[in-house]
Amino acid sequence: MKKVIVHSPASVANIVCGFDIMGFSIEDPYDKLVMTLTDKKGVTIINKDNYGLPEEPSANVIGSALLAMLAEVKEDVGFLVESTKVIKPGSGIGSSAASAAGAVVGANHLLKNCFSKKDLVRFAMSGEEVASGARHADNIAPCIYGGVTLIRSCGELDIVSIPAPELFITILHPQIEVKTSEARKVLKSDITLKDATKQWANVAGLVAGFLQNDYDLIGRSLEDVVAEPARSIFIPAFYEVKEACMKAGALGGGISGSGPSVFMFSKDQPTAENVRWAMQEVYRKKNIEFNIYVTTINKQGIRLSEN
Repeated sequence: MKKVIVHSPASVANIVCGFDIMGFSIEDPYDKLVMTLTDKKGVTIINKDNYGLPEEPSANVIGSALLAMLAEVKEDVGFLVESTKVIKPGSGIGSSAASAAGAVVGANHLLKNCFSKKDLVRFAMSGEEVASGARHADNIAPCIYGGVTLIRSCGELDIVSIPAPELFITILHPQIEVKTSEARKVLKSDITLKDATKQWANVAGLVAGFLQNDYDLIGRSLEDVVAEPARSIFIPAFYEVKEACMKAGALGGGISGSGPSVFMFSKDQPTAENVRWAMQEVYRKKNIEFNIYVTTINKQGIRLSEN
């Protein structure tokens, strides 16, 4: 096999209370990579979209991830990558992770799967470092493992897959860009013991809610006292949107990753569509441009095909 087509999904990081440690992949939208194995060491990137991303490998999340992988490959091989991005950079739904994770999964397939999933996360984190300045895996892990993941440790990687009940997700994407690196700068370096205790309880409650298929517990646990108060300033009408969604029947939700996207969980598709309507009403009244997705958790993660 010399060529593979990669469909790499968007993802939601943090899941409100799980800052830098939790995330899940979604069915729609997704990026497409066409990857070819070459007989020369190195990476060549061709962008097939209009986002103006760098094609120099060391400055691109795809290139950085693949260079990290190639450093551990003994053979003189390389990769040609044609990238078509649908997930807008700076959208808050894992654009950089989709690129980095998709690239290493596709490359591993071309190399006859010589690396483990944990290795692939490690390589892809080099791409995230280019994008945000931090080696975090809360978007990458669910792309590679599928479904909901908990990253217990990023140092010596410890990734836990968490079963989750059927959930529908409504995602509002304001047509503005929030760079992850900028969103990290507004976070406090210290939090009170009271807030820390509340956050720990919410993370534990959210995991328990997923494991027990307890929708009410999931909803009660979707509270963030660490990142949301600081990052909400980047998102137009954030609290107004959130209130409207809860009135429409959402279980709860909040900022997707570092924003500006906002996500909401619902028990069923009709409720998720009502939540979509509620989001639209708020933004249309304020004349704010937006995109909206109604989707589900992607339990498989990245998909590969030959055509």
